[in-house]
Amino acid sequence: MARLGLSEAQAAAFGPQMSAILGHMDTLRGLDLEGVEPLTHIGEGVNRLDADEPPPHSPVLEAGKLMEMAPEKMEPFVKVPKVLGDGGGA
Repeated sequence: MARLGLSEAQAAAFGPQMSAILGHMDTLRGLDLEGVEPLTHIGEGVNRLDADEPPPHSPVLEAGKLMEMAPEKMEPFVKVPKVLGDGGGA
């Protein structure tokens, strides 16, 4: 935290919050964790690692046909509209 570049005003404003965080860390450091296994996932599920194959009896678009239909491409890639974030164009 010594590397945080805070002005005097910011240090005064954030000081109580930082003290509370450090106090909470001290509380956690004092817990007896003997016999507690490290937690990697909160649930019992695991990732599925299925084969990267289309389901049986599923129509498959051939790469050549896709390239013919694509409005923007740089083979073997096809440019698609952005769908995350603000939804703006790619």
